[in-house]
Amino acid sequence: MSKPSSSDPLQPPLFDPKQPSVPISYPIKTLEDLKTRTYFNSFHYPFNIALLPMSNQAASSSSSSSSSSLPNRRRLLVCHDMAGGYLDDKWVQGGTNPDAYAIWHWHLIDVFVYFSHNLVTIPPPCWTNTAHRHGVKVLGTFITEWDEGRAACDVLLSTKESAQMYAERLVELAVTLGFDGWLINMEVNLDRGQIPNLKEFVDHLSSLMHSSVPGSLVLWYDSITVDGDLNWQDQLNYYNKPFFDICDGIFVNYTWKENYPSLSAAVAGDRRFDVYMGIDVFGRNTYGGGQWNVNVALDVLRKDDVSAAIFAPGWVYETKQPPDFETANNSWWDLVEKSWGVLRKYPGVLPFYTNFDQGRGYHFSMDGDLMSDATWCNISCQGFQPHLNFADSTNPIQVFTDLKGSSYSGGGNITFKGSLEEHAHFEKKIFEAEFVLSELPIHLTYSVKSDGNSSLGLKLAFASSTNKREYILLASQPLNNFSGKFSKAIITNGNKGSSPGWVINEGTIAMNGYTLAEIHAVCYRCDSPSNKLRWLYGSDSSDSFSASTSDYFASLGHISIQTLEYKSDFPVASSWQVDAKYMKWTPGPQGSKILSLQISWELKDGKNHQFRSYNVYLVKSSKQEGTSSRLEHVKEYLGVAQAKCYYVSELKVPSGTYSLKFIIQVCGDDGTLQELDESPYYGLEVEGPQISITM
Repeated sequence: MSKPSSSDPLQPPLFDPKQPSVPISYPIKTLEDLKTRTYFNSFHYPFNIALLPMSNQAASSSSSSSSSSLPNRRRLLVCHDMAGGYLDDKWVQGGTNPDAYAIWHWHLIDVFVYFSHNLVTIPPPCWTNTAHRHGVKVLGTFITEWDEGRAACDVLLSTKESAQMYAERLVELAVTLGFDGWLINMEVNLDRGQIPNLKEFVDHLSSLMHSSVPGSLVLWYDSITVDGDLNWQDQLNYYNKPFFDICDGIFVNYTWKENYPSLSAAVAGDRRFDVYMGIDVFGRNTYGGGQWNVNVALDVLRKDDVSAAIFAPGWVYETKQPPDFETANNSWWDLVEKSWGVLRKYPGVLPFYTNFDQGRGYHFSMDGDLMSDATWCNISCQGFQPHLNFADSTNPIQVFTDLKGSSYSGGGNITFKGSLEEHAHFEKKIFEAEFVLSELPIHLTYSVKSDGNSSLGLKLAFASSTNKREYILLASQPLNNFSGKFSKAIITNGNKGSSPGWVINEGTIAMNGYTLAEIHAVCYRCDSPSNKLRWLYGSDSSDSFSASTSDYFASLGHISIQTLEYKSDFPVASSWQVDAKYMKWTPGPQGSKILSLQISWELKDGKNHQFRSYNVYLVKSSKQEGTSSRLEHVKEYLGVAQAKCYYVSELKVPSGTYSLKFIIQVCGDDGTLQELDESPYYGLEVEGPQISITM
C-alpha cells in the first residue's frame, strides 16, 4: 500500500467533532478513540449512517446464492485509495465540485473498499448508499503501519480479551453505520508470541460480523506472515493461509508473478474465488504495469479463474488523463470490461427507477422542474447507472451521459446525438436486468426530450424459462418501416407534463412467467416533422427543424418500471416526529438573522421504512408591507438528505420574517415524491431577537 503525503488531507487543526458544523465523514485515528467509542458522541455521527441497506435489487449471474452472498465465480474488488481519502466525498450533504471523482461502472464490481492510511477508515455514506443501490458490498479498512502502528498492535494484541474488544468495536461501527465489513491490513513486524492474539482478533471479527450482518465480509491483506514478519508473499501460501482460513478472503499484494495466481488457486482449493490478486493502477511493480495496461494482469487472472483486487482506480483522475476525466474514465473501465467481462446484472426486483444521475452536475431537477442551477456533487444521489461502454466512433449515433444538458430528474440524462437516415434505426443496450415477472402487467414510464423528428423508444428483451426471446418495442409513433424486427410494438401514451420540452411516455406490458433481461434505447425518426411534433417535443429552435433531415438528437431523462397495481406508500405527515436541536441565532446585516440548526425525523411507530432520500424545503412567512397580514413565500429547495437528519448552516433570515417552515419531502424508490402539502415539517417562530441562543 502506498505511503500517504505528510499533510493531513481532512481536518483543520481545530476540528472538534462534538461541535455542530457542516456534516462531514472522517476516520478514527487512535486506538483510544476506538476503544472509548468517541465517534458515537460526535455531532457528525448520525449524518454518517448509510440510508440504503444492501440492495435486493442486485442479481448475480452464475450464482444461485442470495443477494447477500458473493457469487460463486471470480469477482472484482475495487480498493479506492486517492490522495489520502475524504476529499469531495467527505461532504455528507454534498459538495460544490461538479468535477468530483465518481465511479459509475458498478456492473463490473462486486466489492468496494474505502482505503486511507488512518487507523480506522470509515467509508463515507455516499459510497455505501450508491454501492448498495447497485448491489455492491462496501468495506472499511483497519490498518497498522510504521512505528505508530507497531505501538497500536502492542496494545491491541496485549491479551486475548483486548483483541476481542477491539474487534467488537469495529463490528459495532459497521453495523451501526450500515456498511458490510473490513479489510485488515497489518503492515508491521510482530513478535511470534503476538500471532495467537492476532488470529483471535481476525477470527472474532469475522464470526461476529457474520452473525451481526449476514453476507458481511472480512478480508486479510497479504502483509504479515504467520511468523510475525512483515513479508509480502504476493500469493496465497503456507505463510499467510492461517489468516485466510479464518476470514472471507485475502487481498494479495500486487507484485505477484505470472504463475502465482494458479499457485494460489491450488492452495485455496474450493475457495479459489476468495483469492483477490492485487493490481496497482499506478503500476508500482505490479504485474503488467497497471495504468492503461491493467487488462494485462486481468487477462492472467481470468485465465487462472481467481478474483482480482484493483487498487487506486482514481489514478485516472489524480494524473489528469486526457482528454477529460469522463472520457478517460470510460476508456479505462472499457479495458476492464473487455478483459474481465460483465459478470453482474442489476436490477432484479421491481419497482425500478433510474434518472442516470452520476452524483455530480451543474444543476438539479425534479420531475422536469429546475430546482437549482448551482454546481454540486453527492455520490449518494447516483441512480442506477447504465451500461454505456465500448463507445464506437463509427456508430451513426454517439451515446453518452450528459451532465450539462437539461435533466428530467437529478443532474444528468443519456444523450443520443449524430446522424440517422429516415428509415433507419439505431439500438443501444443500456441495462442487463433480471426482473422475473408475475401475472400482473408491468407499467413503464420514460421521459424524452428531442429535436425535430428525432424519436426515442425502448426495446425490452424478455426471456422465457426455456430461454425463448421476445422483443417488444415501446414507441411514440407507428414504425411500419422496421417494426417487423420486433415481436410486438406498443404505441405509448405521451404527454408533455408540466415541464417544457420533456415528453412523458407510458406503456403497459403483460409477460407472465418471463424475465425482463435487457433494456435497449431505440433511436428512430417519425415519418415526417409536423407542427404536432413541434408542440409535443417542445422544441423552441427553428434551426432544429430546418437542419439536415439526417441530424439526430434526443435525451432520455428517466425510466420507471413497476407492476400495474403498485402504489407508493408514504406515511402521512402526522406519522412523523420532527425535531430540531443545535439551534443557533446570530445577528446578520440590515436587521436580518443568521440561523443554524439540525432537523431530525423519525416515524412515531418506530418502524424503519426504507426510502430513497428526503428533499428539504423552506417556506418563509413575513409581514405584508402596509398590513398586519402574513405573506407566505414560495417553497425554497435547500437540499437532499441521505439520512434522517439535515443540518441547515448559516441560513439568512430577512428582517420581518415571522416564521420558518422546514418541509421534509419523502422520496420513494420508484422515483415518486410525496406531495409537499402532505409531507412532515418543522415549524419555527422567529419573533423576538433570539440572538446567540443555542439549544
